Amino acid sequence: MLNVGVLGAGHLGKIHLRLLNESSKYNLVGFYDPDVINGKKVAAEFGYVFFDNINKLIDAVDVIDIVTPTLSHFDCAKKAMEKGKHVFIEKPITNTLEEAEILLALEKKHNVKGQVGHVERFNPAFMAVKENINNPMFIETHRLAEFNPRGTDVPVVLDLMIHDIDAILSVVNSEVKQINASGVSVISNSPDIANARIEFENGCVANLTASRISLKNMRKSRFFQRDAYISVDFLEKKVEVVRMKDAPEEPGDFDMILQNAEGMKKQIYFENPSVPANNAILDELETFADAIKNDTTPVVTLEQGFQALRVALQVIKSF
Repeated sequence: MLNVGVLGAGHLGKIHLRLLNESSKYNLVGFYDPDVINGKKVAAEFGYVFFDNINKLIDAVDVIDIVTPTLSHFDCAKKAMEKGKHVFIEKPITNTLEEAEILLALEKKHNVKGQVGHVERFNPAFMAVKENINNPMFIETHRLAEFNPRGTDVPVVLDLMIHDIDAILSVVNSEVKQINASGVSVISNSPDIANARIEFENGCVANLTASRISLKNMRKSRFFQRDAYISVDFLEKKVEVVRMKDAPEEPGDFDMILQNAEGMKKQIYFENPSVPANNAILDELETFADAIKNDTTPVVTLEQGFQALRVALQVIKSF
């Protein structure tokens, strides 16, 4: 078991603490929170060991799980990596690209591993169809959330849209060519609703919408590629795969057949991949443990976290 410590005991930090405490791959040594009152309260309520000194916790563990506000990700990760500790960092990786680049250099210099908490990569619906997503040419995503004061310290692009940016970058094997975007501040000082059109060098176009002032929650992505349409509902954990193939010469009574102007006939058929239930946060933490133990590449590397941040900041810049 890997000795692990958590930095940050807010809403998400408490979830990480619980899951790490239950995991068979980690030994939860304790946690640090700069808010001593909150730290002692969490320790009293759940029985986790509270460290009032960040350096003492880092020294006592193999892995540091950083679940602090984005602005402090860099300082926390830098301290841990310079002491030779592996780091799991909640998304976004850092506040700036320059900070992320320093962490990439530290990862190499100190021969440690890092993973970024882009949890939707572990969403069972996305995992069920990811292998079916081959060379998509049009992608549409909607990530809408009801207003929650948590997260409004950053633009909605870094709070919500970055999930979809990372997922898209993981399936589109091409460089970004151009970005056009617009964002509107409604309640916060930073944009609360945003739309981005990302064009890739290979011709793929992704249209992303994110909002944190919606009346209902929605997390849907649709991937269009030659002969297939794939829909992923990240919230409901449902998928739909619609495929086309050459129609048989003698179609059955219930076969769905389309014929274009040239007379070419295609048969439409549906696939329903099974979506096994999982705990995505536990899975991302435990696959990181596996990567450390087996000396393999983490599922979401610091480099991939850097690329997602780079595109997200380009979106913000183009407002």
